[in-house]
Amino acid sequence: MPRTARKKSNSGIYHIMLRGINRQTIFEDDEDRIKFIETLRNYKQKCGFSIFAYCLMDNHVHLMIKENNEPLENIMKRIGVSYVYWYNLKYKRIGHLFQDRYKSQVIEDDSYLLSVIRYIHQNPIKANITTAMGEYQWSSYAEYIGQSGIADTTVVLEIFSPNAEKARKLFMEYMDESGDNVFELKTKYRLTDEEAKQIMKQILGNLEWNELLTMEKEKRDGYLRKLKENEGISIRQVARITGLTFNVVAKA
Repeated sequence: MPRTARKKSNSGIYHIMLRGINRQTIFEDDEDRIKFIETLRNYKQKCGFSIFAYCLMDNHVHLMIKENNEPLENIMKRIGVSYVYWYNLKYKRIGHLFQDRYKSQVIEDDSYLLSVIRYIHQNPIKANITTAMGEYQWSSYAEYIGQSGIADTTVVLEIFSPNAEKARKLFMEYMDESGDNVFELKTKYRLTDEEAKQIMKQILGNLEWNELLTMEKEKRDGYLRKLKENEGISIRQVARITGLTFNVVAKA
């Protein structure tokens, strides 16, 4: 029978699970885990995708990826081929390492995105490997609370609050909650785009959105900082409404 076509995500964000064939171990030691993370870093640069979360277990991997320049199928093939080639060379083996087809779930909204990231980070606890997420070094959790790495944490933390310190605190509280709970953000009411536009008009005065695209950087960043001071408006909303990129708004 032909395979069922994968469901495509409108947001470009997917939860990926990559499992060892016949559930065999895919990370024998820390060198293997380091190599896999280096492989992710390498192809993140080459393919231009974003990593919102990851967790390496003994016989499987959880990833949350946002495709940008290349489709997910190409990304996963390149990651898999590269790591398996290295792994087979190291252990003097041949053949497949991963199950033939990775699993993917589409992520279309912030509530599901956050609940899946919590599920990914709680994996080592549910597997009785550790009692604290912060003690497990092979997931993106530590990167969300201050450690540098490969995860793109800004997009996720900004959902909680534009204030970095407050966002991390709320993130940690949310990660500690049971995954069975109904999702509930502990942040101030988030404005709709229309409500955000009204506030932005008051801040920008007579300026049109597209004027920010061609404005001198220092002056533009001054306006963007004023917009971000309003906690109800997210960086993502400012980028979407003005046409500026997320990174430009976030760095202002």
